[in-house]
Amino acid sequence: MRLKGRPGPRRRPRRTHVRRRERRGRTARDDAALSAALSRWLPTPLLQASALLHLAGAAALAADPVRWRRVAAVLLADHVILAAAGMTPRSRLLGPNLTRLPAPAGDAAVALTFDDGPDPAATPRVLDLLAEAGCRASFFAVGRRAQAHPEVAAEVVGRGHRIENHTHRHPNGLVFLGPGALGREIDRAQEALAAVAGRHPRWFRAPAGVRSPWLGGVLAGRGLELASWSRRGFDAVDGDPRRVARRLTAGLEPGEILLLHDGGSARAPGGRPVVLEVLPRVLDTLAARGLAGVALPDPPDAARPAAGAAR
Repeated sequence: MRLKGRPGPRRRPRRTHVRRRERRGRTARDDAALSAALSRWLPTPLLQASALLHLAGAAALAADPVRWRRVAAVLLADHVILAAAGMTPRSRLLGPNLTRLPAPAGDAAVALTFDDGPDPAATPRVLDLLAEAGCRASFFAVGRRAQAHPEVAAEVVGRGHRIENHTHRHPNGLVFLGPGALGREIDRAQEALAAVAGRHPRWFRAPAGVRSPWLGGVLAGRGLELASWSRRGFDAVDGDPRRVARRLTAGLEPGEILLLHDGGSARAPGGRPVVLEVLPRVLDTLAARGLAGVALPDPPDAARPAAGAAR
């Protein structure tokens, strides 16, 4: 009970309706950006043919169910082709895929990319080696590892490099995820990496380069582009520095994209991550051939959906 003449407790103004209006406004903008991004995405001829084949199969079954074995055989062959395309990291059968630097960026340069970090034991030393050589690189980071080691991820950006999206959990079964689960995996990484890098990634690389037919549309809805590589050292499984370096440097040409691992690198005979033994040899080769080591350039400028637009 309040005494007469004594003011009651001050009520805070209710702002729920304001927040709702702001949320609706953001949602409308995000939906518009997502629609614009998806409208620019055109399924490849292989995906279009696959969709038409499934429609034709459904029509054939409706007209004559007895033919189910023949229809099933045709659709199985179609899925085998799609799986083969998805298991080929440099393939463009499922959608755009950066495998070399575009001109003029690649005229006298090679892109250096590192996967599966950040790793507090290896990544800082990789950064030191790059600094000594005056090179830049793109680090395809795993979202939850960046959350576990934010100071290492921040150092990557602070020293002039780029952080890109390599999923949140690095699931080996990414190819089996439907579009919803695939989108959530990528979104979680986008937010985790933006929190430590100060910018949302523009490139995505699938674990081991293996992808599903859903990936192109999922990336388009998020303003992301797919990047793979022109050559890899297999430094995640091979601890021999000489062999790994040879795979990366033999016949190296301008415009190539090299793949190494700052996270999960195999161990060299001395016990160190093999990437620390290989990277100096790669950087020496670049210097000897007059090539710059660079990060991936941003994709061609285009209106892109706001962060989280595709959720």
